[in-house]
Amino acid sequence: MVKPVVIVVGADKGGVGKTTVSRTLLDYFSVNNVQTRAFDTESPRGTLKRFYPGITEIVDMTTTADQMKIFDTLNSGLSVTVIDARAGLLSSALASLRDIGFLDSARSGQITFAVFHILGSSIASLDEIEETATFMSGAKYYLVKNFINDTQFFQWDQATYNSYFHRIKHATELTIPKLNEMAYEQVEIASVPFIDFVANKGRNDEPATNSFVLRGYVRHWLANVWSEFDRINLTELAGAKSATRAGEK
Repeated sequence: MVKPVVIVVGADKGGVGKTTVSRTLLDYFSVNNVQTRAFDTESPRGTLKRFYPGITEIVDMTTTADQMKIFDTLNSGLSVTVIDARAGLLSSALASLRDIGFLDSARSGQITFAVFHILGSSIASLDEIEETATFMSGAKYYLVKNFINDTQFFQWDQATYNSYFHRIKHATELTIPKLNEMAYEQVEIASVPFIDFVANKGRNDEPATNSFVLRGYVRHWLANVWSEFDRINLTELAGAKSATRAGEK
């Protein structure tokens, strides 16, 4: 049986592009033939589900019943579970995972667990890192600087920055570059995965008439994002091998 892989994407601050990162992960696993399912915790109205309706379920992760939907079904045969945690949920979600024994299972090697912590630009994000890091024993911890919204990161004293990051020696930093604003907007309007937009597909795989220029911007951006995922050997984390580039679905 394939060992379950659980990836939580979140932050305690809103507006940092968590769902965008979740979408790039789902596309990356799709083109690398990794079976994946997703949970959208923006209950009752999901954002991630709009782009991936076939593999995404909306849940309220603060309830025991919906926690059971996620974690009682990890051996369903799907190797990767991506959880897009809504703003403000990350710390409480990790505390719940500790309380149900999930983090112990990750430490013992029964489950592969990773957290993609999407950072904001304020000093509060450094405090978030310190709090989240206390749950990361036995987990892969990725600190993600997402420039999708023209964010400027950590414009403060370098010693302050280092004092936080040096405490978390097992964390890995990732950078998500900025995507052309018009290209990003058009993908949002199309409500399709990035890879479908590049392939000029609409909803239900119907042919689309997306701009050649905008498709090119998305293709180039997605390749840069995936090179970051390749750098951290994300497919190996999921028990697969990287094989495909952006637009080669």
